[in-house]
Amino acid sequence: MKSLLLAALAVLLTLGGVSAQTREIYTNPKFSALAQNHKTLAILPFAVTLQLRPNEVTKNGGPEGVAKMEQREGLDVQNALHSYFLKRKEDKDMTVDVQDPARTNALLTKNGVTAANAATFTPEQLAKFLGVDGIISGTFSSSQPMSGGAAIAMTMLVGASGPTNTGKLMININDGATGELLWKYDKSLSRGLGSDTNSIVTTIMRKASRQFPYSKEFKS
Repeated sequence: MKSLLLAALAVLLTLGGVSAQTREIYTNPKFSALAQNHKTLAILPFAVTLQLRPNEVTKNGGPEGVAKMEQREGLDVQNALHSYFLKRKEDKDMTVDVQDPARTNALLTKNGVTAANAATFTPEQLAKFLGVDGIISGTFSSSQPMSGGAAIAMTMLVGASGPTNTGKLMININDGATGELLWKYDKSLSRGLGSDTNSIVTTIMRKASRQFPYSKEFKS
């Protein structure tokens, strides 16, 4: 009996460690005050870094080809997030609207914002260009693409003894008026089965749904 109790305790401690490693969510304690009048958010194309092997770089057209692939991946994540938020809006579980990515990208181009220089603009400047109250941005880094012809299946990282980490997705939301960080979600990804960009983003956001501050499910 004692050995069973010790084993159960070990499992609980292990699960606690896994939770600490994988649950990385920050919500600004002043969120309610900063975002009380927010009506529309815009999602920027994500900044993607693919750490490919030399033979994969060559196969994908060299550094220039990889750069184009990274740009496509960034747009895929942007569109996948937009699709997720549209579904939440349809389900009446979003308190704000999200701007169409086609409009967002057209306005970015009009104001001289590119993938190469986007980081030089403040959230306040970007919000003004886009006519929105908040900016959703982020990064994705991986040893393999998430989408396209070279897609790799990925799932949530579920423990230290699980598959080797192959990627990381970080999502930020900044207030358009002050530039302050309102929410941040940092999630590791690993090799898995049957996923594409949309399903990966949906899985990640579902895990965070109760801690997503614009959701009606949000528990402060």
